[in-house]
Amino acid sequence: MDIEDFPKGFSNSDQLEKYAKDLTEVYKSEKEKRKELEAAYQQLFKHSEDLNSNILELRAAHEELQKAYLDTIHRLVLAAEYKDEDTGDHIMRMSRYSALIAEKLGLPANEVQNILYAAPMHDVGKIGIPDSILMKPDKLTDEEFGTMKTHSVIGANILAYSKAEVLKLAEQIAISHHEKWNGKGYPQGLAGDNIPMPARIVGLADVFDALTSKRPYKDPFPVEVALDIIKEDRGQHFDPDVVDVFLENIDEIVKIKEEVGLKEDL
Repeated sequence: MDIEDFPKGFSNSDQLEKYAKDLTEVYKSEKEKRKELEAAYQQLFKHSEDLNSNILELRAAHEELQKAYLDTIHRLVLAAEYKDEDTGDHIMRMSRYSALIAEKLGLPANEVQNILYAAPMHDVGKIGIPDSILMKPDKLTDEEFGTMKTHSVIGANILAYSKAEVLKLAEQIAISHHEKWNGKGYPQGLAGDNIPMPARIVGLADVFDALTSKRPYKDPFPVEVALDIIKEDRGQHFDPDVVDVFLENIDEIVKIKEEVGLKEDL
């Protein structure tokens, strides 16, 4: 643009002054926006800190609630079988066996944890079995064994209709942990993959601990003898894959057994 293009009476100095004034206004406006953004950032940062603090508090409260919840479950299970002096050790051992097997089978971490928490409730239905049968030192009659078998259904009924994932899993385990791979178990006669995996795992863990523990009707079997029995029942009573993983990790299984109070079971 040439000088002659400017309107008459409008000098270069007037144009420069106008540009300077406009730039000053823009600068002031941007400076105010930066201040507003900085204030908003500081407020957001404070809110973030408060939120993180609240999250930590909620997490701690959740963990405390979870501990209380699990402690309550544990005590209820003990109440169901309190006459058996080894019940506390039994449920701790078999639940840890179950979690280890589940982990080695590659189950998701949250499912492994739920199995650890649900496994102790597998026999909660025994609260409905008469002591004369539950504590009988001799072999059960066919009629008595029929009564004993109802504990799986009783347990499932006790645990039914819960919204908690752990209790839903515990119900599934309670009703199915006496099913057999060949379909000759109870109470539903399920076979193979129709038996829920958690129940297959807990079923094996429960049998191993029962074999190697003292009971009113028997002395404990040595670990080697228990393993021979389990190997013989691979593909009959037990899921072959579960048995294989169990045997591959027997050293860790035995370590768990040794860590939990064994008393006269040694």
